[in-house]
Amino acid sequence: MNKNVTIKELGMLAYAKAFDYQTVLFHEIITIKSKNQKENTANQTPNYLLFVEHPPVYTLGKSGDINNLLLSSHQLKDKGIEFHQSNRGGDITYHGPGQIVGYPILDLDNFFSDIHEYMRVLEEVIIATIAEYGLKGERSEGETGVWLDVGTPFARKICALGVKTSKWVTMHGFALNVSTNLGYFDYIIPCGIRGKAVTSLEAELGKTIDPEEVKSKILHHFKRLFSATLQI
Repeated sequence: MNKNVTIKELGMLAYAKAFDYQTVLFHEIITIKSKNQKENTANQTPNYLLFVEHPPVYTLGKSGDINNLLLSSHQLKDKGIEFHQSNRGGDITYHGPGQIVGYPILDLDNFFSDIHEYMRVLEEVIIATIAEYGLKGERSEGETGVWLDVGTPFARKICALGVKTSKWVTMHGFALNVSTNLGYFDYIIPCGIRGKAVTSLEAELGKTIDPEEVKSKILHHFKRLFSATLQI
């Protein structure tokens, strides 16, 4: 079992290019696993965590409803927002500047072969991270991601999650709103959930937050919760 995770900073990158890069790493791991199974070998599989920021883009999960996008293709073009169909789970979400997007490309056989546990641990990474800023992140039953004030009329999502797995290898991941322009969420029904708002760290705290500081906290809790070693 290889618990080493290589951290890659991709900076600002178009969604399609990040998707292609994820896919290369994803298939790299699957190829090693398939070869191990076929040849009865035990070559270690690598693990990665990509950090990226996207220009404004809406992405729709494989089981999502296109009606949750409230803009026409012409309106998207006018506003300079891309749209992509994705092979991740979940419905529609927004990615853009001021958001920390994390894509773990992991062989879960190196950690735990349980996709539900994986999702809960990813959520816990974010819950622990925002707790350092005095925010109580929670899970909302039947709704992935990290929320504030669950069970009240003021419930709002601060971090979206959506993943794909094959042969226990993961791709896609989480999107934590730090200083995101929340107005972009007005043009979709976020995650297909009506009547619930979206928020960010800066909106909640009323001050500027250093995204690099947030990343360092995410890495600390990721390392702890996955019992991983990090290669930066």
